[in-house]
Parts: sequence; C-alpha cells; structure tokens
Amino acid sequence: MPGDFASEVLDEARRAAASAELPAADATDIPFVTVDPPGSRDLDQAVHIARGSDEFVISYAIADVAAFVTPGGALDIEAHRRGETLYFPDTRVPLHPPALSEDAASLLPGVIRPAVLWTIRLAPDGTVRSTDVRRARVRSTAQLDYDGVQAALDAGTLPDPLTALRDVGKLRLGLARERHAIDLDLPEQVVVRDGDSGWSLELRHELPIERYNAEISLLTGMCAAEIMLAGGVGILRTVPPPDQGAVASLRRAAKALGIPWPSDAQPGDVLDLVDRGNPRHVAFIEHAVALLRGAAYTPFDGTPPEPRLHSGIGAPYAHVTAPLRRLVDRYAAEICLALHAGTPVPDWVRTALPALPDEMRRADQVAHEVDRAAVDATEAWLLRDRVGELFPAVVIEADAHAATVVLDNPAVRGRSTGRRLHVGERIDVRLTTADVTNRQVRFEHAKLKTT
Repeated sequence: MPGDFASEVLDEARRAAASAELPAADATDIPFVTVDPPGSRDLDQAVHIARGSDEFVISYAIADVAAFVTPGGALDIEAHRRGETLYFPDTRVPLHPPALSEDAASLLPGVIRPAVLWTIRLAPDGTVRSTDVRRARVRSTAQLDYDGVQAALDAGTLPDPLTALRDVGKLRLGLARERHAIDLDLPEQVVVRDGDSGWSLELRHELPIERYNAEISLLTGMCAAEIMLAGGVGILRTVPPPDQGAVASLRRAAKALGIPWPSDAQPGDVLDLVDRGNPRHVAFIEHAVALLRGAAYTPFDGTPPEPRLHSGIGAPYAHVTAPLRRLVDRYAAEICLALHAGTPVPDWVRTALPALPDEMRRADQVAHEVDRAAVDATEAWLLRDRVGELFPAVVIEADAHAATVVLDNPAVRGRSTGRRLHVGERIDVRLTTADVTNRQVRFEHAKLKTT
C-alpha cells in the first residue's frame, strides 16, 4: 500500500491550495448540492437540476483538480504512482494529499471552488439536446447524504436543486433499457461498524436515490465520450460485447432457475426484470457477472478505437466525474474542455495517454484487493469462534465437487464442499475453517460427515 505522502508532495499541495486561481466564469448563483456517503470530505461532484417548460437543465460541477496539479511536478508524479483513492472500512489512502482532496479542491459547502462545469440540456424524453463544458467558479450550498436524500424523496420534501432528480433518473434508466444496458445491481457485501468498537458485515442494496444520482454521472460520461470521439482524441472506459459462450451459459442458468427468457430478449433486459430479493434470482445475477469481463481504458489520438462501447452501459463512455479519487478523470476532463472550446489538447495530456491504461489497471487491481481483503478478514474474524456450527445459506455457484454459498447471517460468502448442489438451492452448511491470519473461511454441506 502507498504510505504517507513525501514532504515535497505535501509542500507542493499546500502551495497549490494557497495559490490556485479561480476561473473568470462565475456560476456561484447556481445553488449546487453534493450527495455522498455520510462524513465524506473528498467531494468530487455537485449537482443542480432545473425543470423548464420543455426541458431539463442539468448543471454538474466537477472538482477541477488540474487547477492545483502542475504536470510533471512531485504531486503529479505521486498521483500517477497511486492511480486512485483506496477505501478501507475505517480509513482511506487518498490519491491526493488531504490539503487538496479534503479541502481546497473539494466541493465543500459554503466556499467558492474552481470546477469543471457541465451543462447538459435534456428533452422531455431524457435525450440529450446540447452539452456545454467549461471552467467556472462554483459554490455548493449543502452537503447531503444518500439516506437523508432518500428520506426526503419518500416524504416529498427534496431540496429545490434535486426536485427533478427522480424524474430525470427514471427517464435515463428507461433509455438505458432501450440500449439493452447490462445493469447487475447486485447487493454489495460491506463491512460496517457494529457499536463503538466492533465490525460486522451486511449485504447492502442501492437506494433508489443512488441509482438516480448515478445516472447523472453516467450521462456526463456519455457526453464526454461523444465529445472525444467527435474530436478524435480521448480515453474511453470500454467493456467488450458479452462473449457468446457466457450468454449461452446464462441462458442455461435461467432455464435451470425457472427464470423466463424470451427468445428476442437481450441479457440486460432479462436482468432488469429479476427479483433481487429472491435468492434464486440473485444466483442468476452472479452468473451474469461473466458478461462484463474485459473492462479497460482505451486511449486514442486520431482514429477512434474499436471497440469503443461500454457494453454494460450500451454506449461510449468516459470517466470524468471523480478526479479527486481517480487519476484518469483529470486527463479526460482536460480533453473535453479543449475540444469543446476548439483549442489544442495540452501536450502534457496527449503525452500521458498511452501509459494511463496500465497505470489505472494496476490501481484498479489494488483497489479490488483492498476491498476483498477487508471483507475476507472481517468474515474470518466474525466466525473465528464458531467452527462446527451450522448456518442457513444459498448456493450462488456450483460445480461437480463444491459450491460458493452466501450465509443468511452474517453476510458471509465462501466456498463449501458438497456434490450435486444446485444454484439457487437453500442448504445448511457447517463451518470448517475460520482463519483470521490468512483471511479464509470454508464450509461443508451439512449432509456430509465430518471426519
């Protein structure tokens, strides 16, 4: 893991925080709000949605990290080494020093900040009419969290900047279905605090407001990709079309689990209709993960790339909305700003493009390992004194000799021995191993005899 920032990186960050210039364009009259997990300080995005007589106007302010980072400086070099912010249950390892990521560059409420301001106009059906992107000074008026915004949505008391969020989100989700987007929307296994000193595991489902909010980010990334493709330079987030073997396997799983699959339906259409509260259907979604393999960052400078689609989204897409937490977004935003303004893309951006895919691949791999290690360690710690006990579970994957199961409680996922187990089947498993040091849990089907 990256350690503390070197003194020269911290010094450069402090100097940048004290000397960054604000853009001339003033958008502080727009009452932006941020929506993030409680306690967040690295606030990348602030949003305002206005409903007109025949359109929606989305104003989306993104932290302007490039305003603080000198290309080739110590801060820039360290950001390339890290690639992205790493999140643990109780701490984070940031991409940029906190003087920037949690202060001067963060879109905290009540302070004026430099931002990359996207203005996207949507027709009443949710399709894009126009896109504008430029630098501007902005001021967030409130820092909101998902639970609070969901409660306000349920009560009909959303703040003015978000009153149209549900309508826009639903329109965009409907358009995603027309594109046959593949949205897994699996419950996430997360480590959570249990009282003042303990930890536990939960399976967390996205709140509706999170899905609507995510659609604003996806929309912006799709607009960014179109700007790049039209301009002949950029870096896309791509996912190849599903392998036909994976689709055939998923069809077989659907048949085995009793999930209807009309002959003319695409995989994403079937996934959109399954019941995520039904264990057999969740097992089906687990199989569908194989549809979205091969995600990559694809740079181009000249001829647009093939493939250029993100098959999960069903359209070209680029990462531009999280520059405080992800290195590539700073470069993608800079490309969009230049192309939209009709000015040359900076040399420091073009020079960096070829190396960015490998840098981000390594960072993504570390982030995945961090997530998995935190969950695995917590699973083993929670079960350390319960070896030999029986637990109700659901089979989510199975082969000839073993299966992957998810316990009802706690929300542990692990391998279990046992033949002729079926995906979606409810069984009892016996815990045989809970090794905290090696972060490993193992089970056996309760019908087996323990020797």
